[in-house]
Amino acid sequence: MRIDLHAHSNVSDGTETPDGVIVSAVAAGLDAVALTDHDSTDGWESAAAAAQEHGIAFVPGMEISCRTEEGISVHLLSYLHDPAHEGLLEEITKSKDARLTRAEHMVTLLSEDYPLTWDDVIHHVAPGATVGRPHIADALVAAGVVADRTEAFTSILTSHSRYFVQHYAPNPAFAVGLVRAAGGVPVFAHPVASSRGRIVGERTYRDMIDAGLLGLEVEHRDNPQEGRAFLRGLAAEHGLLMTGSSDYHGAGKPNLLGENLTSPEVLARIEELATGSTVVR
Repeated sequence: MRIDLHAHSNVSDGTETPDGVIVSAVAAGLDAVALTDHDSTDGWESAAAAAQEHGIAFVPGMEISCRTEEGISVHLLSYLHDPAHEGLLEEITKSKDARLTRAEHMVTLLSEDYPLTWDDVIHHVAPGATVGRPHIADALVAAGVVADRTEAFTSILTSHSRYFVQHYAPNPAFAVGLVRAAGGVPVFAHPVASSRGRIVGERTYRDMIDAGLLGLEVEHRDNPQEGRAFLRGLAAEHGLLMTGSSDYHGAGKPNLLGENLTSPEVLARIEELATGSTVVR
């Protein structure tokens, strides 16, 4: 079985609709795919319907944006949680509201130096989706300021840029606890992706494990090989699941569906551990 447990639709920062991600997964020869939009489960229903139509297993998921006390960004994947769980829903709503305010502030700053308006950005946001930096990047591409999202993120939208604005995000250990309370399986996404910025130290891993972390996303293009060896050792020491994923964003990133995979045994274990929702087959 070919299983990819990390993909995004235009409900967050991907470029394809949720059902479009399913069609792309089928075309990539996958047997199962997870939709893990940022702080949102709005794409689950249409993705599930498309999966049943096309004969592929659909794993409901979400990626939660977190931040440590030191200001380091952490992404937490949640699989098969209850999307209506009050505590988790309240927290992601808080994050989504903060993202909107943050995006508006960034666009105001950018408009001082570039031909960019809020309407330009909204043009690239799907109905109901949360506005984020990728949508600002798309607007900058459309305005001819940069060639693509990658250039935008390595220059104008980098966290070191004067246009960058921080937004609220929960502590990662707290988020792990919420996912477990919602019956989900929490997996630390691309933990050693140093090319994205600062990575966490031992204390954060310890705190997340103590809070109930169940897995590590080991096979990911942004995890360097030496980092993957560290993660395998950590997983063995603490009995954590190891996943592999593409982090697919459609045309938004070069990542290809199925470029990294999760074993059937790990997916089966995720299903055993989850109590919030189920894989759609």
